[in-house]
Amino acid sequence: MAAQNEQFVDWEIVHIPGNTLLSLEDSTLNVVAAKIEPKLANTIIRQLNQICPLEDLRHVKRVKKESSEGKVKLSIILYVSSENGSSIDAAPSGVRQLIDNYNLSLFVTKVSRCQATSKGEWEEQCKLWPTSFHPPANPEGVSGLDEKDIKSIYSSMRSVIELVQSNIRHKMRNVAIIVDPSNGQIISKARDEILPLLRSSEENDSSNSSNEETKSKWSENKGVACVNPWGWLEQSCHYHGVMPCESGFTWHPLKHAAIVAIENAAARDRQLFPNPSPCGNTCYSEFYSVDGPAKRLKTENEAPLTKKDSESVSDLPWEATRPYLCTGFDIYLAWEPCPMCAMALVHQRIKRIFYAFPNLRVGALGSVHRLHGQKSLNHHYSVFRILIPDEALSEIFLENPNH
Repeated sequence: MAAQNEQFVDWEIVHIPGNTLLSLEDSTLNVVAAKIEPKLANTIIRQLNQICPLEDLRHVKRVKKESSEGKVKLSIILYVSSENGSSIDAAPSGVRQLIDNYNLSLFVTKVSRCQATSKGEWEEQCKLWPTSFHPPANPEGVSGLDEKDIKSIYSSMRSVIELVQSNIRHKMRNVAIIVDPSNGQIISKARDEILPLLRSSEENDSSNSSNEETKSKWSENKGVACVNPWGWLEQSCHYHGVMPCESGFTWHPLKHAAIVAIENAAARDRQLFPNPSPCGNTCYSEFYSVDGPAKRLKTENEAPLTKKDSESVSDLPWEATRPYLCTGFDIYLAWEPCPMCAMALVHQRIKRIFYAFPNLRVGALGSVHRLHGQKSLNHHYSVFRILIPDEALSEIFLENPNH
């Protein structure tokens, strides 16, 4: 979806689905079926569900109904085809007995391998064999975003790019911002902390670089932790010992921008919802916001609070009022996260992830892997890439020169 605001002309939001579009050969598989008399349908279905259930094809309907010359004709899936095709010898023993009992004539047909994720995909699947389709309650695409939502998303991504630009003198680093979409409040912000900042002499040399040199640095993303997870090891020879950053954190090879943003969001929660038995941890409010009212995030099945309930929230124990991790929040990143960061964001219950630049080496959300499409995960977020035209990047460079 393209931008509607003059400030974001030619910007575009692209939804990254969890599953890739497969070719016809990869998205279908062969099954062995047979035509049956309608009066025998219930009996045969009950027997097949006991002796040969289609465990991996729950989205595929077992019976196909067709009408021809005013007559109803039924076909039923018997079993998944093997290399031997429709040979009766390849059928499970119980199915062979059923074939003999009803004198069934077999044929091989194709069915969809995976459940449809859209109505259009479902309609294509049904041309082969009928499948079931359950549209998601909250569509992941961008069609449901209004102009206000889009402007807020673009503004948040622009903030990320500006932070990358403001730190470019130290070396290219990824930047992350966690945002509460309900009010646009920035919950926390962070950059890669896998290496100490450059020495002062290097900073002076870098700060004198021209805008064109800065653009060249931008295209060189070797310093981005998610793009080059082992980059800290390659550059460790330049640094001796462990050096703290200006805010007291210790640099660590696993401190990618997303991980640090999560830590800062947790620090914010500890300040807003102090534990009655404090552990003595130090918080650094430079990296998170405590402005605006703190809210208790409701779970998916929780009913909204009434006015009377809201007035009594302050009397609840701190465990009941503290937000659960980052539930319902969005995160904006300059570069697509690596598998480690993407999985950390699953555990944090992030709602949506937006990134600007693909990670062609180890990207976990579209470029190399699609972790968010794994059905075994206990939480799924939506993923979007924001396409930023070169002219807009140049404008940000000019408005935010090196410091």
